[in-house]
Amino acid sequence: MTLDVVFTPLGLAPGDVAGRTVLVVDVLRATTTICAAMHHGARAVVVAADADDAARLAHTLDTGDVLLAGERHSLKIPGFQLGNSPGEMTADQVAGKTLVMTTTNGTKALLATAGARDVIVASAVNLSAAAAAGEQALDADGGLLILCAGRDQGFGMDDAYIAGRLVLGALRGRRTRKGLNDAALVAVDLVRRYGENVGRVFALSNAGRDLLRNGLGADIGVAAQLDTHPVVPHYHDRRITLPVEPRESA
Repeated sequence: MTLDVVFTPLGLAPGDVAGRTVLVVDVLRATTTICAAMHHGARAVVVAADADDAARLAHTLDTGDVLLAGERHSLKIPGFQLGNSPGEMTADQVAGKTLVMTTTNGTKALLATAGARDVIVASAVNLSAAAAAGEQALDADGGLLILCAGRDQGFGMDDAYIAGRLVLGALRGRRTRKGLNDAALVAVDLVRRYGENVGRVFALSNAGRDLLRNGLGADIGVAAQLDTHPVVPHYHDRRITLPVEPRESA
C-alpha cells in the first residue's frame, strides 16, 4: 500500500500522478465550491488556467448555458457572473448550467493531475464520500495520492488538515503507518492536534484569515460543514462531472 500526500502542486515529482487515483483538495474554497455546484445541479465545471482561458473556453460552449466563475486573491473576477463562493452555488443559479472556472490555487492543482487514472474533487462537504472513493482506490490499486492546492504555491494548513482526514477515512481504522509518506504522517498528526474542530483550523489558516479580511467569513462556516454535499465529482480532460448512475432494468 502507498498513500501519499503532497502539500502543493509544486511538490509533485515527474510521474507522481501517472496511473494513480488522486484526490484534489482546495477546501477554501475551490473544491468546496465545485461540490456545492455539482450538488445543486450544475451539469459540469470546466477548469480554466486563467481569466483569458476561461473566456476562450466559454466562447466555444453553448453560451446560453454557460457561466463564468472564479476569483483572484479571494475576489470575484470582474465580468464573471459568479465568484468562488459555495454560497453562490444555489440551484437557482447553477442547475443545468456549465460553469467555466478559474481560481488562484484550486484549478491549478486540478490541471497538475494530467496522466492520473482518476481524479476526484475532495473537501469537507463531501469528506465521507471522497474518503470512501479513496478507500476503494487503495483496495483496488494499492495506492492513492492526495494533492493539496496549498496557498500561493506554499503549504496551507486548511488543505493539509482535510488531507489528514481523508487519509484516516481511506484507511478506515487500519492502524498502520507503513506506506504513508512523510506528508501523510504530518497531515494525520495535524488532525490529532485539532481533532474535530474543523472551523477552528480553517479560521486559523492563512486562507481563512484572508477570507475574513475580505468580508467572506461566511464561506468558512459553509466549508467547515462535513458531508453536506455528498457528491463525488470526477475530473477528466479539464471537465468535472458526476458519475452517471446505472439505470435499473425494467
